Amino acid sequence: MALPESIPVRYTEEEAGYVSFRPVVRQNFRLHELLDMVLSVTGKDPARIRQILRSGTVVFHFYRYWWTALEITDEELQPLLARFPDPDPSREFRAGECTMAVVESAASPPRPSLEITRQAASQAGWFRRRSFWDELLARASAGPLAYHGYSYGHRGDLYRLELAPETRASLAAAAAALAKGNLRHDLQTLNHAARILFVCPRDAS
Repeated sequence: MALPESIPVRYTEEEAGYVSFRPVVRQNFRLHELLDMVLSVTGKDPARIRQILRSGTVVFHFYRYWWTALEITDEELQPLLARFPDPDPSREFRAGECTMAVVESAASPPRPSLEITRQAASQAGWFRRRSFWDELLARASAGPLAYHGYSYGHRGDLYRLELAPETRASLAAAAAALAKGNLRHDLQTLNHAARILFVCPRDAS
């Protein structure tokens, strides 16, 4: 049986632990669009992708999606996955292409990651030429950075900076001095951070 070109999908906001009374939205997805969403959850794991397509449901960005169970063979799936990027450790970190930094906590139990966008962290205070984003990129450029794979959710390559105690303390101090508004409060999580992942999106090519 040929794979469908258009897949009817329903989705609504996910409310963990409660019966949801939020409205259900219906939309047609192309198979490539559905795979794009599933890859953000699974990565390029054919077995997990096939299992999710068969189950007909996935949670993505706080929404639950449903569709009629979709059976797909490995032979059908492989050429579809080939259209999506693969990790490439040979790609060098370019600070100017970085659009986000993700702070990962070392606290136990683990705390949710904090995503810092370039736009939010680039706002400098009055009479300041340097922003917290400048400080983050300086730390990244000083390294040592390690390639951390490709994120389908962020559509970019990840570069990992493990935080030594002195680096963590220095960044926390810089956040208190340079970050503005709610971001300054959110960045208190740096006191418990283990690492920072820098996101560099791939270009359209």
